Amino acid sequence: MQFVLVIHHGTFPLPGTPKAETITEEERKDVYAGWAAINKMDNVQGGPPLSLPQNAMTVRVQNGETITAEGTYQGTTVGGFLLVEAEDLDAAIAIASSVPQARLGGAVEVRPSEKYW
Repeated sequence: MQFVLVIHHGTFPLPGTPKAETITEEERKDVYAGWAAINKMDNVQGGPPLSLPQNAMTVRVQNGETITAEGTYQGTTVGGFLLVEAEDLDAAIAIASSVPQARLGGAVEVRPSEKYW
């Protein structure tokens, strides 16, 4: 089965921001090691890295009119996506739990991949 993991960055400082300078070298290495392990998994495919939230543009349509707003939708910070091939939901959850953001103040949504058309 295919699952999409939606990675919500959470409270851990975003790379490239002033708060990222507060992270110790040990914490940084731990996060990088976690991502390196995930990137070695044959059944996981990463999506492209996303820009920082302040570079986002949210688009909605109301009454046929396109409305844009700077920033993320409802203030959430999605850090990225992973596509996972897993035997079942429990196996996908096990992979999601290894994503560093899951333990660093963020969360990872696990959604079955669907074909709608």
